[in-house]
Amino acid sequence: MAITTSQTGAHIVGKGSQTAAGPGPYIMASSTLEGDHVFTSDNEDIGKIKEVMLDVERGKIAYAVMSCGGFLGIGDKLMALPWAALTLDTTHKCFILNVTSERIKTAPGFDKDHWPVMADIGWATTLHEYYGTRAHWDEPVSPTGEEPLREPPVPPEAGGVKL
Repeated sequence: MAITTSQTGAHIVGKGSQTAAGPGPYIMASSTLEGDHVFTSDNEDIGKIKEVMLDVERGKIAYAVMSCGGFLGIGDKLMALPWAALTLDTTHKCFILNVTSERIKTAPGFDKDHWPVMADIGWATTLHEYYGTRAHWDEPVSPTGEEPLREPPVPPEAGGVKL
């Protein structure tokens, strides 16, 4: 089962911030994360980061696309992972996904020729519910949990139509 979190960004753990030369790990080029391995919460290597997807209007990372299975990129399955479902382990230079290897077996995925419409709020909501994460377009609540810190978010658009 996924761990529910109110955070919309990836967690960071490890000693990398103490040893990293340059801007990492709090500010990084997405290309430095591509190819990093992804492990489940029960320590199974399930794939590698292929792409980092941005919500351009909001200026946030929405998803990491992970490639798993296949051989040399042939027959691999792609999975969109909500950014908040991931923890960057700077010591081991990998990501840890907040679900077990058993749960990942039934996770939604797609193939390289048939990507989902990631701006579709229905698709995105289902994905965030599966991983138990707060959607990247949701605004954080105040520390008391009583009121939003900002105006309510505008849901994503799909194909130029507000959803």
